[in-house]
Amino acid sequence: MSAPSPDTDRTDLPAESDGFVRGLSEAIGGPVGEHAVRPTERHNRFWTAQRIILALVCLTLAFSWVQKSPCQDGDWQKNIQYTRFCYTDVLALYYAEGLNEGKVPYRDHPVEYPVVTGYFMGALGLPVHALGEKYPEINQGKWFYNANALVLSILAVASAAVILALRRRRPWDAAIFALSPILLVTATVNWDFLAIALAMGGLYAWARRHPLTAGLLLGLGGAAKLWPLFILGPLFVLALRSRRIVPFLIAFGGAAMAWLATNIPIAALYPTSWNRFFELNDTRPIDWGTLWYIGRFLDGKWNSGTAGDQGPFQWLSDNVGTLNIVTYALTIVACAAIGLLCLLAPRRPRLAQLAFLVVAAFLLFSKVWSQQYVLWLLPLIVLARPRWGAIIAWTVAEIGYFAAFYAELLGAGGKPVIPEGTFVLASGLRLVTVAVLCGLVVREIWRPELDVVRRTYPDDPDGGVVNDAPDAEWVTGLRRLFHVEAGPKKNAENPPPAPVEAAAGGS
Repeated sequence: MSAPSPDTDRTDLPAESDGFVRGLSEAIGGPVGEHAVRPTERHNRFWTAQRIILALVCLTLAFSWVQKSPCQDGDWQKNIQYTRFCYTDVLALYYAEGLNEGKVPYRDHPVEYPVVTGYFMGALGLPVHALGEKYPEINQGKWFYNANALVLSILAVASAAVILALRRRRPWDAAIFALSPILLVTATVNWDFLAIALAMGGLYAWARRHPLTAGLLLGLGGAAKLWPLFILGPLFVLALRSRRIVPFLIAFGGAAMAWLATNIPIAALYPTSWNRFFELNDTRPIDWGTLWYIGRFLDGKWNSGTAGDQGPFQWLSDNVGTLNIVTYALTIVACAAIGLLCLLAPRRPRLAQLAFLVVAAFLLFSKVWSQQYVLWLLPLIVLARPRWGAIIAWTVAEIGYFAAFYAELLGAGGKPVIPEGTFVLASGLRLVTVAVLCGLVVREIWRPELDVVRRTYPDDPDGGVVNDAPDAEWVTGLRRLFHVEAGPKKNAENPPPAPVEAAAGGS
């Protein structure tokens, strides 16, 4: 990590650095003035910025538990799971995966998730089943959900703690995560926080120059949900640009070891069960709210969908094998473009910026976008572009989609609750806002002087071993070929505002 300097060793105040927050602050008198009296004895104050953020995360998760409480007993009569917006895979799959019968994941029942998630389900589900055998009067499903909700909430708090650790000079960035309605409504829909916490731990280890640990954590995350492995791509292009290939190879080796160590035992003992996840991904049709779902709906405005009268999306819907190839090809092309952007950018991009772009590209082109996948993007956008305005617009679109999706599910088996076009509109707005966030991140990569994180830090706070490394000569030549001028290494052209004490502490 770059050594702090008097110009950069300061705590950011959002009311000074973020235009959206500055505008809101006018309702209470505006940003703190330069002559305002500020607390000077931080060590004597309990409520530092970090503790406030962690308390807010706990409060949001508590409200999330309340929001899901109508579904906890499993008595889902009259579609209560949709009318109360409280559906959760955690409770549904306790019965669907046979955990309520004491079935061991993979051995006795094929699980539709990667192995670390299956291990997690079994580690909590089998003790609950054993307890239910001893005490038949307890509601096993409710116990299982609450046990999972507790552990997933702990992992969510740990993820917030990693954001705070990575942004010690910008602790209020983590408030975007802590106060997010996305966290409130989706935290315990599925087991995604297991992978998120592991991925965030991998980013932290890389930032602290521990590539082997970073690789191990990313590999474990990829064995829980596949997407943490995508972060290896940004690590590769950053290492390529900065001539730090050896640390990347160490991280890649660690990820491979962790993934193989968790997968090989199941693949060897129960190959059919292990392959269930990959089989489902290969055969699964177009899912709700995806780009392909929207395209199929629009095709239906001009084509009947019958053989010989199909639009391109309708045809792809009936030819899943080709659809898979198209989605993979588009994702690969997008990732290649992100890699080229990394090499051509005037200044080496930050790891979080590239990680967000890669994961967002995967979701934008994927044929499946389950409601909880939005959680993958939340911590990454906080690290990549901690600007409240655009993130709030995206959040509004996500919550709108969340409500429309439940209305669509409610009407799937009978009379429609909302017109299909309304659901498609909500789906489209979600995709557009994610694409806009990607565009804003790309703009700040190309114009690093607009990046608020770079105004606070002399280099990438997540960069680890690539920080302060000169560009490879061939990368410099590539930029000359495309007539791209190198940007300033430090922030001499756009220094941070004058030093200030943090109103709620923490640096």
